Amino acid sequence: MRRSVSRLAFILIALMITAGCANSPSKTSTTIKKRNLSSSSYYTVKKGDNLSSVGFRSGHGYKQLAKWNNIAPPYTIFPGQKLKLFSGKKSRKAPKKKKHKKNSSKISTINKKVLRLHWNWPVKGQILRGFYATGNKGIDIAGSVGQKIKAARSGIVVYSGSGLAGYGKLLIIKHNYLYLSAYAHNRRLLVKEGQKVKKGQSIAEMGVGVNAKPSLHFEIRKNGKPVNPLNYLSK
Repeated sequence: MRRSVSRLAFILIALMITAGCANSPSKTSTTIKKRNLSSSSYYTVKKGDNLSSVGFRSGHGYKQLAKWNNIAPPYTIFPGQKLKLFSGKKSRKAPKKKKHKKNSSKISTINKKVLRLHWNWPVKGQILRGFYATGNKGIDIAGSVGQKIKAARSGIVVYSGSGLAGYGKLLIIKHNYLYLSAYAHNRRLLVKEGQKVKKGQSIAEMGVGVNAKPSLHFEIRKNGKPVNPLNYLSK
């Protein structure tokens, strides 16, 4: 398999392949394509996809998708293959029974509590680039090479590696069913995939990022979609 790298908008990530299939999620270079994933249905694999990229974009992580779809290591998937993006046997798009107002109110309350949870800054520094709905999908924070990067919230590491082109050494942490965070342009990664981390724990060391300056590219994703981190981080 030949490795090829291209840099497009950081909205969607997929691995380049020449044989028409995607291989192990942590050993391949990537390209970025504009595809939206819904976490409530099936996803049809396209050329250039791999399980890690689909897991990141859907917000579940490749290990969860592997479990739901009975995919064994090295997690090979093929163009045209349908991946289930939910647990259980039935799609969440199937007709649902009418719920009582009490249950709906309870779910709404839970979501509001999730939004109110405190997020720590992963690193303190000047904002080099802000969040743009059609451009930068996170914020870039200045610092110094080797500066410790901290987990914004507790969670589980679902990606730790340098297989996503243009982002150097990258960490992705899943915090709950709704949110995950991403930390790019690191010099060194201090945690591994599957490891549980606590809020404020050192997870990486800063490397060189935007404009060849020491910086961290930081994203928060809700249901797989980028949101402005400044709306969540403490003032």
